[in-house]
This record gives sequence, structure tokens and C-alpha cells, in this order.
Amino acid sequence: MRLRLAPIALLSIAAMWGASFVLMKDAIKRQEVNSFLFTRFLIAALVMFLINPRVSKRITKDLLTKGFLAGCFLAAGYIFQTLGLARTTAAVTGFLTGLYVIFTPLIAAVLLRHKITIRTWLIVAIATIGLGFLSIHGWSIGPGELLVLLSAIAYAAHFISLGQWSSGRDAYAMTIIQLATCALITGVISLGQGYQPPPDIGVWGVVIFTAVFATALAFMVQTWSQAHMTPTRVAVILTTEILFAAGFAIWFGGERLTFQLSIGGILVVIAMYMMVIQEA
Repeated sequence: MRLRLAPIALLSIAAMWGASFVLMKDAIKRQEVNSFLFTRFLIAALVMFLINPRVSKRITKDLLTKGFLAGCFLAAGYIFQTLGLARTTAAVTGFLTGLYVIFTPLIAAVLLRHKITIRTWLIVAIATIGLGFLSIHGWSIGPGELLVLLSAIAYAAHFISLGQWSSGRDAYAMTIIQLATCALITGVISLGQGYQPPPDIGVWGVVIFTAVFATALAFMVQTWSQAHMTPTRVAVILTTEILFAAGFAIWFGGERLTFQLSIGGILVVIAMYMMVIQEA
């Protein structure tokens, strides 16, 4: 029964993440980006703590340090991604965010001296061509696309840091530390800019959805699913996030995918799946 529920639960998480791009696109027009993220992550961290308050007893100095460092990468990813979302479409944001799958082995090769195969370089070439179709406007890359690209690099660094530091440490406690770190960083920035609370019930709804369902619940479901599925299968299902993002952007966000964006998106998806299968 659990083996059947795990893929469905994980696919639901990918769908929620995809929908978040469209929902946030409207919300951050009415609330400053870091104020939105601070409220979101503060609520998410509190929800996870209230669900299991005994987790505080499992937080060691080592876990706190590693969780904080990983949280810094995660916060950078969310900040760049959301700033980029405010300046480009939800569909393009989803596609470009997915490039973290491609950046991960490249960063690992530089920092951890992992070998890059010819197949990996081919995948990088396909992803780069897709990136060009998605982000090049005339002779320049748009500022929104550049910011989302930076977020994909930050997410890749976060993914690598978890791979190096999560083994042997309490996953739930480390997740709370990371979310609290995101809240701390975005809180400091938003307070410096002049914190703006959610201005209306619509924005509050998006904050609650992204905090409780797309963050706290999502991390718990992902952790539970990984205990019942292979890492490759988990990765394949989670990459559908960008397809959901594009679909919701078209159906509910009123966006239009041009031929150029469609080709770019298809190439990025192909590159992502090739990388996931190769890492199996």
C-alpha cells in the first residue's frame, strides 16, 4: 500500500510546487519578495516544530552548523528564484529552475573533483541550447532569467551540501534548521527594507499554501517517499514540477508559450531526464 501511495504523494508535491509559481507570481506583485519569503518560511518552520516539538532534543551543534550552511544555499535559491519570478514568466521560471539537475554534477566536479563524462557534457550542451531558447531576448539575457539561473546554481549547491552532510543526521531536525535559516536571512533583509505583512486575504492564502503545503508538508512527504522508493524514481517524479509549472501558467496564469519557449522547455526537460537516468 505504501509503495503505491508514495509515487502519488510525490507527484502531488510536484504539482503543488508547479502551482506555486503561478500563485506567487500574483502575490509578489502586492507584497515585497523578501517580506513574502520571510512570512512563508517562518510559518513553515513553526508548523514543522509544532508537529514534532521533541525534535529540539535531537539538534546537536554539528547538525545546527551543517543545517545552517545548507539553509544559506537554500535561502539564496529561493531569493533569486522569487526575484526572477517577479521579472519573467512562471513557465520560464519553472524550466530554468530545473537546470539545477544539470548544474549539480558540474559543481560537484569542481568542488569534489568528480569526473565529468562525455555523456554529461552532451547533456550540458543540450541544456545550454535550451537555456538559450528560454532566456535570450535579442542579444541579451533578461534580468529575470539571469536571477532564476543563479537560483538554479544555488539549489545545486544546496543539493550537494545535503548529499555531503545529511548522512547520519536527523532529517527532520535538519529540515527545520534549514527553514529557520531561510526565515532568518529573508527576515533580516525584509526588516532592513521595511517589512511588509501580507496586504490582503489573497496574499495570506498564498503564504499559507506555500508555507504549510508546498514547504512543510512537501518536505515531510518527500522524506517519507524516499524511504519507500529509489532515489532515481524520486528524482524523475520531482522533475515533473517544471511541467506542472508550465501547464498551470498556461491554463490559469494566462501565459502563452511561444515556439521559441516551447523548444527551450523541451530541450531542458530532455536534458534533465537524461541526467537523472545517467545518475541511476
